[in-house]
Amino acid sequence: MPRQTLNKKRPRSLFLDTTGAISINILHEGLKRLKPTQILAVGFASLIIVGAFLLSLPAAAKSGESIGLLNALFTATSAVCVTGLTVIDTNAFSLFGQIVILILIQIGGLGIMTMATFIFLLLGKKITLRDRLVMQEALNQLTLSGLVKLTRQILLLAFVLEGLGALLFIYRFTKYFDFGQSLYYGLFHGVSSFTNSGFDVVGFGSLAPFIEDPIINIVTMFLNECGGLGFTVIYDIVSTRNFKRLSLHSKVVLTMTLILMLLGCIMFYTLEWNNPSTLGRLTPSGKMLAAAFHSVSTRTSGFNTFSLEDLTTPAKYLSIFLMFIGSSPASTGGGIKTSTFALIIVTIYTVMVSKEDVEIFNRRISTDNIFKAVVIAIVSALLIFVSSFILTITEQADFLPIFFEATGAYSTVGLSLGITQRLTDYGKYIIILTMFTGRLGPLTLAMALGSQRKKALRKFPEGRILIG
Repeated sequence: MPRQTLNKKRPRSLFLDTTGAISINILHEGLKRLKPTQILAVGFASLIIVGAFLLSLPAAAKSGESIGLLNALFTATSAVCVTGLTVIDTNAFSLFGQIVILILIQIGGLGIMTMATFIFLLLGKKITLRDRLVMQEALNQLTLSGLVKLTRQILLLAFVLEGLGALLFIYRFTKYFDFGQSLYYGLFHGVSSFTNSGFDVVGFGSLAPFIEDPIINIVTMFLNECGGLGFTVIYDIVSTRNFKRLSLHSKVVLTMTLILMLLGCIMFYTLEWNNPSTLGRLTPSGKMLAAAFHSVSTRTSGFNTFSLEDLTTPAKYLSIFLMFIGSSPASTGGGIKTSTFALIIVTIYTVMVSKEDVEIFNRRISTDNIFKAVVIAIVSALLIFVSSFILTITEQADFLPIFFEATGAYSTVGLSLGITQRLTDYGKYIIILTMFTGRLGPLTLAMALGSQRKKALRKFPEGRILIG
């Protein structure tokens, strides 16, 4: 009798084991067929779905009631895409919910493959060629050589910078809060600043109470810029320590970042210095600090030290322009990227002076680079236009706040003129798609959805079209 029972159980166990093995094999084979760009898109989407499920749990809200699946999906997308737009105030989440958000912005900021590589290294697993191809796509690198070493350096630099930032924030927050609060606020703000996510748990309208605090402002700006420069640039700076020996990419990124930061600071100071609702009420040093902070924040993080609704109209348009440019490639920020903008500006100059080649720092830029830069800028502008157009239909708001919202969502900056929490359900879906597209990048998403490039077997005769 026992033998018969045992025999009856064996087929069921064997069936379950076989089914599980088949399911895993099917999943593995399915992933093997995906292109690197598709793996990145699926990875980000999967992380968002898991995050949305966790944030929709009653335990994730302080009230003990679920915030709803759509609001959870919006928050998870904003966190993974390190945007910072919120339909539910971050302080409405419980400690569990805030920790989920913190994990999402950490993984989303450093990248799916960077964190996966970190886990593989901890477990001692081998990094396969396919893994390296996905890492190459995620880090926007030209070659496969040195990718694992670069990833190690990225993780080390990120954790060191976040740790140092957290320590400085903890030290400064003790001036305003007790040690327990300061410890938690400092850790959260250190990660949020470096990943340029714009989420805060202080709960006073972002960093408005600290508008003239030099330590909190300068440390936040420093972490924002480090995260926004791009991991390859930071690694290049640390390894060479000499501007002349830096790669062309690093030189372009550093130069354009410095120009945009200084011009933005000067222009915001000029436009807002006598506005009593923004800079007008501050001391001379406070005005300069607040202008510099806003100049950095509009391109990267989305933190703010004053209400953006109180900005003058020219300052709002300037903010949109800086958000559109954004940070740099392979960074925690979004936008069309500083290097893309630099290439477009230099290309325009080259055409105006009738030069044959586009040159930067005594180097000739390839036509392929120029085409990609122009395509990224045009497609990004079109996506923002389409998103804004649909929002004008679904939302009851003026055009400027809508345009501002769409640009901030696409550029993953997360600044808003106050309409985020008033979005309709249709508007939330539009912003979710806009944030996801902006985080992946238009070309990556197009390559993920499109077919593999095929070499042309024939070429047509060249033709010319009148332009201008």
